[in-house]
Amino acid sequence: MLRYLLRRLAYVAPIAVGVTLIVFLLVHIAPGDPISAILPDDASAEMVAEARREYGLDKPLPVQYGIWLWRAAQGELGTSIRSGRTVASELSMAVGNTFILAVAAGLLACVLGVALGLVAGLARDRIGDHLTSLFTLAGVSLPHYWVAILLVIVFAVENPWLPPLGMGPDSSDGWRPDWAHLQHLILPAIATALIPMAVIARTMRASVIEALDQDFVTTLHAKGLLPGRRLWHVLRNALPTTLAVTGLQLGNMLGGSVLVETVFAWPGTGFLLANAIFQRDLPVLQGTMLVLSLFFVVLNLAVDLLQSWADPRIRRA
Repeated sequence: MLRYLLRRLAYVAPIAVGVTLIVFLLVHIAPGDPISAILPDDASAEMVAEARREYGLDKPLPVQYGIWLWRAAQGELGTSIRSGRTVASELSMAVGNTFILAVAAGLLACVLGVALGLVAGLARDRIGDHLTSLFTLAGVSLPHYWVAILLVIVFAVENPWLPPLGMGPDSSDGWRPDWAHLQHLILPAIATALIPMAVIARTMRASVIEALDQDFVTTLHAKGLLPGRRLWHVLRNALPTTLAVTGLQLGNMLGGSVLVETVFAWPGTGFLLANAIFQRDLPVLQGTMLVLSLFFVVLNLAVDLLQSWADPRIRRA
């Protein structure tokens, strides 16, 4: 297991460096000048040149990348052009808020997805399978931002049962585990969890059906193994593929859904990223994309390790 971990870590390092390069280039090749967002339209050429020097935008791109990478490695992601606050401070609050939403949505998606997929796989070609497949098909087909708007209309406007916006009462930025704040979490969590839940369920169904068709299930049945023990072995074989897909879906949720967080005014990374794009706030845009991308890298490493634990054949491959 240790050798497998070291091998995966050796793969992660160049991937992380490649991610930083892609993030830097994507932000800098985008049209528009971030300096124009902070200076008036009638700013003189001297003012523009001074602002570009202040933010290091007057240097060649390779030099800018080297400086940014060195500072990012030390945890210094720069200063927001719009607010003047450090990017790290803005990200720390946004990441925490997205983490709260992602944990709630992730638990909902994993529990319902695995349960529905298991039911559909065990009831293959029967009514339970057909109903579950219809539900999951709708889940992956409906845009999550449309579902978010529909949830607001039904449960907050037409029937004022749940609050439509924010993290808590009185537009509070902090979140606490009490009923007043939990009410603000319900609708965003459902909208965020819908697509991942459907994807996990469909993957789990296919994996269970594939495992049930293998010869070892017939052998276990012939040996008189109890149904619960047979199901455990089926789950062990269905788990690796489902874990891989679940990791990707959790990464999407940790990355934050820009549109869902915007609909519910949830101050997470997606909301921060949307504002940075519209305001052309280059340091915030770079820092947010970098942190979200590294989330995916680390999460994929964790999923690889979980897969190798669930199926030792992966370690020997």
